[in-house]
Amino acid sequence: MHEVDLRRADLNLLVALDALLEEKNVTRAAQRLGMSQPAASRALGRLRALFADALLVDGPGGYILSARAEDIRPVLRRTLADIGEMLEANPFDPATATGHVRLLMPDLQAAVLAPYLLTHLAKQAPGLDIDIMPPESAAIEALESGAVDAMVGLIDEAPAGIIRRRLYDDELVTLMRTEHPAADGPLTLDRYLALEHIVVSVTGVGPAPVDDKLAALNRSRRVKLRVPNFFAAAEIAARSDLVMTLPLSLARTAAGMERFVALPPPLDLDRFTMSLAWHARHQDAPKHAWLRRIMVRAAIEMSNAGDSHI
Repeated sequence: MHEVDLRRADLNLLVALDALLEEKNVTRAAQRLGMSQPAASRALGRLRALFADALLVDGPGGYILSARAEDIRPVLRRTLADIGEMLEANPFDPATATGHVRLLMPDLQAAVLAPYLLTHLAKQAPGLDIDIMPPESAAIEALESGAVDAMVGLIDEAPAGIIRRRLYDDELVTLMRTEHPAADGPLTLDRYLALEHIVVSVTGVGPAPVDDKLAALNRSRRVKLRVPNFFAAAEIAARSDLVMTLPLSLARTAAGMERFVALPPPLDLDRFTMSLAWHARHQDAPKHAWLRRIMVRAAIEMSNAGDSHI
């Protein structure tokens, strides 16, 4: 295979070639390039010598492209675009990166996903730290402004400029301590409603999805306690007869403590999808692309690990 001596080539000559092939006129190409007409003529001469081809030949009303130039043109455009992208890209090396990754993520999902995410950071990017903040009403605005890198949550619809992808599917189960009187099931609806319940609620107000389903059946349960986070709820459930209905991924985490039993709730509760969302401006940024990859891997590992529990 013939090896081309790239030292003979000049990137500026390739830029000039692109303008000459596009304009098919030396004067207009010179104006486009911001150079004099004689300088553009000299560039054409060097290009003809470099390619051993006329490139522009006389035709009706001016220059036309030679057969070689026709072949070169699409390759040249792609090459210049790739070089431009390469020069504009901000190199990212996880192994040497420092600073913070900022994520919006509900407390419940952080409890499940963060340990797997931290494992990847420890191996690939030990100098990076994670800041996890709870999603708020302005979550989309935080993505748009760049205040955060990505968001994990229930995202049914995303506005223009926000990209999302599925992380994992989940469903609800009812968790209770292993010695609970109802732990030997089956858990019928009447038995479920006779129990006292814990609800995890960041705001402390408003119905949970279970209560909405019950309301549609003209039924209700007694919510004995509302707490703002999963860990408080789990500790209380482990030491009382209160039960909690929560995502299966979290129940698996709690069940690993061997203190709980998880039962299917006696309601038709839909499965739901946790998604990862980010702004389109970060779609091709190397750091963000890497972050999304390890978050997807963390979600897959979390799901696979859960298959061996409950």
